[in-house]
Amino acid sequence: MERRHLGQQRHFTSEASQGTCKVHFPDPNKLHCFQLTVTPDEGYYQGGKFQFETEVPDAYNMVPPKVKCLTRIWHPNITETGEICLSLLREHSIDGTGWAPTRTLKDVVWGLNSLFTDLLNFDDPLNIEAAEHHLRDKEDFRNKVGDYIKHYAR
Repeated sequence: MERRHLGQQRHFTSEASQGTCKVHFPDPNKLHCFQLTVTPDEGYYQGGKFQFETEVPDAYNMVPPKVKCLTRIWHPNITETGEICLSLLREHSIDGTGWAPTRTLKDVVWGLNSLFTDLLNFDDPLNIEAAEHHLRDKEDFRNKVGDYIKHYAR
């Protein structure tokens, strides 16, 4: 990782590790791989701890980092196997909000955090079953999210 990116990473770590997001580097020799824990303080996912694994590729910042959710979750924009639907993680996005070289790791953290609040999207889901569940029965959806938190996100 270039020296410029290491400086950005240090600044990003101190800012991102506040509030509902915590950044952790499992291997201090691999600064291009880190984990993010999001602990929402409102909404359906309040009380859960959701782990994300992030790998910053050599071609960063021309391409986005690769992110996977490690915590099993019932969410319209995250599959149970950890795939994530978030525009800024796509190199090419139809809506124009995809990755651009001007974006930063802090944008990625804020985007992931927002998936639990204002970017929760039931209209363009990756996990169609979860989105349809929400449309059918919001209270049962809330209960299933709570069950997943109890079993997988503590």
